[in-house]
Amino acid sequence: MAADSRDYLERILTSRVYDVAIESPLEIAPNLSRRTGNTLLLKREDLQPVFSFKLRGAYNKMSRLSAEERARGVITASAGNHAQGVALSARRIGCEATIVMPETTPQVKIDGVLSRGGKVVLKGESYNDAYLHAMELVAETGKTYIPPFDDPDVIAGQGTIGMEILRQHPDAIDAVFVAIGGGGLAAGVASYIKRLKPGIKVIGVQPVDSDAMRQSIAAGHRVELKDVGLFADGVAVKLVGEETFRLCRELLDEIIVVDTDAICAAIKDIFEDTRAITEPAGALAVAGAKAYIEREACQGKTFVAINCGANMNFDRLRHVSERSELGERREAIIAVTIPETPGSFKRFCAVIGNRNITEFNYRFADPKTAHVFVGVQISNRQDAEAIVGALKEAGLEGIDLTDNELAKLHIRHLVGGHAPQLADERVLRFEFPERPGALKRFLDTMRTDWNISLFHYRNHGADYGRVLVGIQVPASDSEAFARFIDTLGYPCVDETDNPAYKLFLGKTLR
Repeated sequence: MAADSRDYLERILTSRVYDVAIESPLEIAPNLSRRTGNTLLLKREDLQPVFSFKLRGAYNKMSRLSAEERARGVITASAGNHAQGVALSARRIGCEATIVMPETTPQVKIDGVLSRGGKVVLKGESYNDAYLHAMELVAETGKTYIPPFDDPDVIAGQGTIGMEILRQHPDAIDAVFVAIGGGGLAAGVASYIKRLKPGIKVIGVQPVDSDAMRQSIAAGHRVELKDVGLFADGVAVKLVGEETFRLCRELLDEIIVVDTDAICAAIKDIFEDTRAITEPAGALAVAGAKAYIEREACQGKTFVAINCGANMNFDRLRHVSERSELGERREAIIAVTIPETPGSFKRFCAVIGNRNITEFNYRFADPKTAHVFVGVQISNRQDAEAIVGALKEAGLEGIDLTDNELAKLHIRHLVGGHAPQLADERVLRFEFPERPGALKRFLDTMRTDWNISLFHYRNHGADYGRVLVGIQVPASDSEAFARFIDTLGYPCVDETDNPAYKLFLGKTLR
């Protein structure tokens, strides 16, 4: 049932969260503050007993269950953090908890639920898939469903974070940045802060590929995404809640979107200031704060970023480390075409000069040209533009691939070359849930009458796999091929016209 936003002040003040949650510290991030020229405070929800803020809302909701409801038990759907909050809350109040989680959920979150006495059911590839199955179980068993975000008691429980922020820092705050998945945290924090100090901006942050709330507010109604990015699994929500949408539309000042590189850079920033490793969703607020500071050229302001979770699989750190330099614009990826003539390679090296080379790949193209894939350490984005300009002045063609996902995910790790004998090759980039047997199932699904001419898979230590596939498809089969791609059911990007593919793998340089 919807509640007027004015009612949330009382709901938040009377929330029962501290039986299980701590009042998390609000700490300055000294390095980030010095680098940005502003005071950046971190609200350390990663220090909660379940390493996430989700415990607050779950317990506030469950503490209000009747004796009969507790006896029947509870069910929830969650990408992981809410699940652990429900499991711990159920153990505290003495009831059984069944948690439906997406099959893409990191193992660390699954183990966290099991260790707290919860029963885990894995279903689907996103939160929404898990939710639909959870509702089927509710109908079958009569257990009480505990929403992860779209419930006034859950929203109020998360809103206690806003209450603590204003109490812990009574001086001026210019903006509070908060991650958004389904919207419970943002709705709760904004409900409290905007009621008491409406001059403080509350700014939501979402991944660019999981921005259901941003799109919904722009459209004026809830928008369901067809696919969501899986990197920040904690906010991978296709459809936001009705009540959270209403509150966020009414109370948020804006929503900022950030990409994977920016999130990885924020994880590194938080580590350097706290020695704590947040999960991607947990670092969203810092990534958003940095983007806002850069956009507005802020100086001398005070900002709060809510570090909302730290349930990170250790194996994912390889990918985070790899992408964090790109997110901080400390590395540029450049493709350079040089003539196969004496002195051309020397000209290329002269342009690069004393800059630190982070990666270097060379591939013979034809008797007249060669292609170089090079990573160069830079201090800002303008450095990359200057390098490309200097290459042009030296008579060498350079393309900045720093923002090219195909180059970052596959080309830099792929040993290949041009295949002039191939005809009608199309190159597609897929993501699919990473779990035991997932690659084999993907390959089985890919069986077709069209010839597979390229295949690249690399385990990034994440909970989803990335595959680059080349398939020879005659033009006459275009409609049939489009139908085939639709039946696969995996997020897909057609990279056939990507300059990185054309330079390093394509049949010809078109």
